[in-house]
Amino acid sequence: MPSPDLLNQNDVRVPDTATLLAAAVKAIGGAERPGQVKMAEAVERAIATGEHLAAQAGTGTGKSLAYLVPAIRHAVDKGTTVVVSTATIALQRQLVDRDLPRLAEALTPLLGREPKYAILKGRRNYLCLHRVQTGAPDEPEEEGLFDPQQLSALGRQVKRLNEWAEETATGDRDELVPGVSEQAWRQVSVTARECLGAQRCPQGTSCFAELARAEAGEADIVVTNHALLAIDALEEFQVLPEHDVVIVDEAHELVDRVTSVATGALSGPAGEAAARRCGRLIEDGLADRLKEAAEGLALILEDLPAGRMDVLSPALGNTLAVLRDAAHTCLTALGGDRKDDNDPAGMAARKAARSALEELHDTAVRVLESFEPEIAARHDVVWLDKPYAGQTGNGPQRPPTLHVAPIGVGGLLREALFQTRTTILTSATLTLGGSFEPLARQWGLPPLNAATDRDAKAAAEGLAKTATSDAPEGKNAEDKEIRWACLDAGSPFDHGRAGILYVARHLPQPGRDGLPDAYLTEITELIEAAGGRTLGLFSSMRAARQAADELRGHLTHPLLCQGDDSTSLLVKRFAEEERTSLFGTLSLWQGVDVPGPALQLVIMDRIPFPRPDDPVASARQRAVAARGGNGFMAVAATHAALLLAQGAGRLLRSMSDRGVVAVLDPRLATARYGTFLKSSLPPFWATTDPEVVRGALRRLDAAAAAGA
Repeated sequence: MPSPDLLNQNDVRVPDTATLLAAAVKAIGGAERPGQVKMAEAVERAIATGEHLAAQAGTGTGKSLAYLVPAIRHAVDKGTTVVVSTATIALQRQLVDRDLPRLAEALTPLLGREPKYAILKGRRNYLCLHRVQTGAPDEPEEEGLFDPQQLSALGRQVKRLNEWAEETATGDRDELVPGVSEQAWRQVSVTARECLGAQRCPQGTSCFAELARAEAGEADIVVTNHALLAIDALEEFQVLPEHDVVIVDEAHELVDRVTSVATGALSGPAGEAAARRCGRLIEDGLADRLKEAAEGLALILEDLPAGRMDVLSPALGNTLAVLRDAAHTCLTALGGDRKDDNDPAGMAARKAARSALEELHDTAVRVLESFEPEIAARHDVVWLDKPYAGQTGNGPQRPPTLHVAPIGVGGLLREALFQTRTTILTSATLTLGGSFEPLARQWGLPPLNAATDRDAKAAAEGLAKTATSDAPEGKNAEDKEIRWACLDAGSPFDHGRAGILYVARHLPQPGRDGLPDAYLTEITELIEAAGGRTLGLFSSMRAARQAADELRGHLTHPLLCQGDDSTSLLVKRFAEEERTSLFGTLSLWQGVDVPGPALQLVIMDRIPFPRPDDPVASARQRAVAARGGNGFMAVAATHAALLLAQGAGRLLRSMSDRGVVAVLDPRLATARYGTFLKSSLPPFWATTDPEVVRGALRRLDAAAAAGA
């Protein structure tokens, strides 16, 4: 049922969503799409009822307008703000630079005023004018950067940043082209904990981060990213403006992004840096003890093997306890901010020192508390990351570093998101094994109904067993109060006519010693049949490079490999030179949008299960098993299904596209879990006959050449 017209705060009658959507589509020059209308109605219903919504909408559905139009209507009618969170900069830019400006222009006559929108990122993404003016505190290794005789690559970058500070209107790092290294950016930016605050900073009235926050506070729609959404949930201070609705686009990446934000790191050099930062502000002996503790941590980490830690050794436990106590002593000596402090430079130095000490102390505490005797009771996983032999690169070698990450983030999302705000989660890929349940469990949503496939049910049930494990104490009963619905808005593509799913059942199972010769032969024959026009998606960079190195001398068409140049330039060349092929790994599985005849074949070398030594995935799998669930289906198969669906989604990007998705791993056809994985893919016409596929590719190549 369409929503009734409403009177907004200015007594202007707000048309219903259907009217607004029709006006928006007409202004943009598009055509009404049934899936778009269906999704817009579902989003509107969710906002009105407070029931959360998971909406899958395939490429070409027009999902951005489907959620933006009802979101704008709600914000204008209620005088509130709606937050839209994305995983990638590309989608942020699409929303802010293209979709929202056109929407605002189209809807202004109907709404009685122009809808306002803004983009908001974490404070670290904005240049800090005070730090530019005073320099990074207590960083002696950077002294002399501006000596003309000693300008290093880092120094030149920092000098360029200082010059850019004089001309930028936003201070947004993403607007600096070309970009700079993370090390250079740290010299001119601060974290939220390091910030002096607008009231106490001499540059407070000109602060780019504060100006962005002020603009966001006045906006109807605020576009942000999953990381900031997580920070807003994790931190005690408010980051985002007050809002009652959150729309999570690219929701399939939400768990990974939240996990990344909630991951802590601890290393010897980090401890020494904290000691150096507070050294001039407290008694020398206290900072020296912290420095010694950090040096002790560095020594013990050097001797430990890399990988997941299931047991805390007495030596490491004692070292971490000494580091924790030394950091706490330094924090006590440093004290809090003094209200009568009129020395901004000194205050900035104390803020920076306190931030480093708190992170050090809190991470040490967290690591020490992570080793519960019962595996099922553990909330975090700890692992040691060490530079591998032969590590190359222009930057400094990474020190051995302890990491601690949550095994699940469902409890966090449930408490901070689903129990406080209406949430719409959308993506082109949300159903795995034919069900929304596997991803819903990871997000912390309660069971909706029985999964349609027995393996999807196993994945959902396994994750459901972890959904309560990371919930705050006493919160489990509140799951019953969380209501959510799901919608598959469909796709405008006729997958069965436009695409073929080819599984190379005749090939041997993939091994651990690189690509077998049979795989290289199969890839060569497929690419030759397609006349190039191939995106090769590999489960590792090693496999991608091996294939590229061995096939370049055998193929009759150009072959590019990720790492030859920047990924964006490689994708651009791939799109422009139709007979070129491009090989790569993870970022290409999800980040390539090349419509037209330049891409008619997508090859995946193997089912992309997580690596057996992946510390977070293996810990999650073990946690599910410890509770009696199917850890493989809940974690490994779900991860693989999501990536397979994302990879297959690279093929059809426009209504005229045609092509083949070729999976070389025969387990997709032979293993029991293959049914779950295949039902996560678009409904292409399927075959295991290599001759049929090569014939189809030759016809597609001929048609593309004739069309050119």
